[in-house]
Amino acid sequence: QVQLVESGGGLVQAGGSLRLSCAASRRTFNSHAVGWFRQAPGQEREFVAAISWNGASTHYVDSVKGRFTISRENAKNTVYLQMNSLKPEDTAIYYCAAVKSSMLQLRVGVEGYDYWGQGTQVTVSS
Repeated sequence: QVQLVESGGGLVQAGGSLRLSCAASRRTFNSHAVGWFRQAPGQEREFVAAISWNGASTHYVDSVKGRFTISRENAKNTVYLQMNSLKPEDTAIYYCAAVKSSMLQLRVGVEGYDYWGQGTQVTVSS
């Protein structure tokens, strides 16, 4: 069992930046791929970014490419999502998710992940 805790959300003006963190409870987190998802009110949860167990592979939804960067520090059992040039349409609850995987091919569907955090709110004002 892996417990995930997100932090770093908040209120920011359009064009600003935030860095989200996803901290895991277990050292075996370094054998897990991690994804970030977001869910806006009235909408389905959508994929944002993912990173392989060793950080060698990353993948982003088109709408955040060039603005968001996913990274990880396995020594700290933590994955980050650096969000720059934020837009009002980025407003959502952001969730991190994990699945044990040694593959470099990353999963983009919510069904592909076994463990989820409680989410952190990101609000971007115009």
